[in-house]
Amino acid sequence: MSGTILITGATAGFGAATARRFVAEGWRVIGTGRRQARLDELAAELGSEFHGLAFDITDEDGMRDALTGLPEAFAGIDILVNNAGLALGTAPAPQVPLADWKTMVNTNITGLLAITHHLLPTLIERRGMIVNLSSVAAHWPYSGGNVYAGTKAFLRQFSLGLRSDLHGKGVRVTSIEPGLCESEFTLVRTGGNQDAYDALYGGAHAIQPGDIANTIHWVASQPAHININSLEIMPVSQSWAGFQVHREK
Repeated sequence: MSGTILITGATAGFGAATARRFVAEGWRVIGTGRRQARLDELAAELGSEFHGLAFDITDEDGMRDALTGLPEAFAGIDILVNNAGLALGTAPAPQVPLADWKTMVNTNITGLLAITHHLLPTLIERRGMIVNLSSVAAHWPYSGGNVYAGTKAFLRQFSLGLRSDLHGKGVRVTSIEPGLCESEFTLVRTGGNQDAYDALYGGAHAIQPGDIANTIHWVASQPAHININSLEIMPVSQSWAGFQVHREK
């Protein structure tokens, strides 16, 4: 199986690894992201089967303009991978700036909705696929997760809703829900704190971006009559913590 796949947030982490995996398997890849230099590096590495589009996922007009200008060879999109997203901070809710909450909602939900809605007619026409990158945070709350976890719970439920609304259209929809993954995500979340990054991942044998790329490729490789509704993935080193109990003194 091969075709054309569009991956948002392709400038690092899961997105870049997925672009590499699919080009290696003979796909044409459209990679989007804010950083033109990173997209240029990927294009130089992956060759003519990769096409970069630089725009911010929260910029709906910029997204539409970029997709309208796609070369003909890349215009027939078969798979949309909604990977672009972020978390900001690890503080409990009362200490989080409202602006950070809005940024997470605008990136993880509003921008994702806009590009999905824009591409739905093409995906229906081509009986394509949507892969949404959610998180174990959609299921399992933790201190400091607050709005980030809420956006990922939305994304999981949105995936199920799309499956219902696309009934009979032949379009497949999957929610992939990783646990602890080692990527640039944590540097963004902590404002570039390398010590926090090292403390989180040190000795943990976390999921790697290539593992997620392999998972997405496996999902896409299933026969057309098979839909993987959701996949929750953790490294062996990660499991569930106990409930918190506050005691009066």
